[in-house]
Amino acid sequence: MKSEITGITRANEGIQGISWNILGQTYVPKSNTENSFSWHATLPPGTFVPPHIHPDQDEYLYMLEGKLDFMLGNSEAQAAPGDLIRLGMGVPHGIFNKSDQTAKVLFWVSPTKKLFDLFWGLHNMKEQKPEDVVAMAAEFNIHFLPPPPGAG
Repeated sequence: MKSEITGITRANEGIQGISWNILGQTYVPKSNTENSFSWHATLPPGTFVPPHIHPDQDEYLYMLEGKLDFMLGNSEAQAAPGDLIRLGMGVPHGIFNKSDQTAKVLFWVSPTKKLFDLFWGLHNMKEQKPEDVVAMAAEFNIHFLPPPPGAG
């Protein structure tokens, strides 16, 4: 069992100096235990996280800067700084930066499951081709869905 280590992860640092490039976005892990995994994400304009499902994790986003559009189940929504987005396990969701500004967000999931390992795998891909990303994610129990009309 991986327990939390008491301390401070500084604003511009990730745990163990880690920073990942995933689908054109920068993810910096802030904490990682068996119960919870958090990361800071920078989403440049035009980037997105394709619709997907976490069958065994709740996911949360706290908006720090910018604006994001969301597919939440069968509905759409927008979020701005200070908003908390709650994504219950098993609910399809997608995240889109359709604005002309970079969005900065604190993400976390509970429980961690295999997401930390998936991010390492995606980061280490020579080329993040959509079909390869989808196949790898499925191995870690994250299931991508077809993008909604007009996405990307």
